[in-house]
Amino acid sequence: MAGGWARDGAVQEQIDASIEDELMRMQSMRKPVGESRTHCAECDEPIPEARQRAIPGVKLCIDCQMERDARPVQRGGINRRGSKDSQLK
Repeated sequence: MAGGWARDGAVQEQIDASIEDELMRMQSMRKPVGESRTHCAECDEPIPEARQRAIPGVKLCIDCQMERDARPVQRGGINRRGSKDSQLK
């Protein structure tokens, strides 16, 4: 069922695109790149060797990583692609 200027299935396509974008963002966050640091990039504390081996490319110590993970993340709105309806407003 289409609403307004949207064609049939447009809403579902937009939902699918938003889900795909979020999955890609999450996958890119999981993979640190480069060499592991020996000292934390934020507090300069030594990073344990076991953590360096477990997570290739690690840049933060456990405490700083936990603090960063606890921070709220600002994200864009759900209609980032813009439909005809949103452009008319």
